[in-house]
Amino acid sequence: MSVSYMLAGKVALVTGASSGIGEATAAALAAAGARVAVAARRVERLEALAARIEKIGGTALRIEADVTSSDDVAAMVGKVVAEWGQLDILVNNAGVMLLSPAAEATLDDWRHMVELNLLALMGVTKAALPHLKVAKGHIVNVSSVAGRVANPGASGYAATKFGVVGFSESLRREVYADKVRVTVIEPGLVRTELGDHITNAASKAGLDQRLATMEALTAEDVAAAILYAVGQPARVNVNEIVIRPTDQER
Repeated sequence: MSVSYMLAGKVALVTGASSGIGEATAAALAAAGARVAVAARRVERLEALAARIEKIGGTALRIEADVTSSDDVAAMVGKVVAEWGQLDILVNNAGVMLLSPAAEATLDDWRHMVELNLLALMGVTKAALPHLKVAKGHIVNVSSVAGRVANPGASGYAATKFGVVGFSESLRREVYADKVRVTVIEPGLVRTELGDHITNAASKAGLDQRLATMEALTAEDVAAAILYAVGQPARVNVNEIVIRPTDQER
């Protein structure tokens, strides 16, 4: 893969960039010519990703950040703007999926998902918004099909992802006059590390079984959808992309 010029001159910030969809998206944006700030807590993963981007001639900025910390968020956004003078694309990807039936769920798991999947996404957006308005930029929020179909055993996760979808649409209507575009991405089953953190044994087994019975999406599939959205002419706002494996029914 070599760098193209579709996003030349653009600066992107990707959260949750140390693995999965975030990692693949950062690589895709860099290959399209954007300078990419990659943010996450796992610094060693960011180092490897930045090296991969730089190997193809791209430009990467590594930022260690916990997006649930308002101080880290302010420092993260500030570092991008201080380094490159602008922010054109924000990809809010950081998240966690802790599946469990409501009766067996822990408040700690629910709290963690609300704080990371929803409140952190909102906080990063708020911190970045002044710069995105100047740039007439683009916000991409990674949700899930769980944000439109609430399945049993995923009540806490679905609540956060429905929240992301609602926040994204309300935000779009607030900032469209500023020429800021908002896209929400809703993937179905993706083969990433997301399921590794599930604490409920039965829920984890159920997810593993689903993964074994279908050809799940790859992180690169979702990254390609994000690249499609941000690569459109400024007059085009792709508001929502739902992307499922071909053999996923719901």
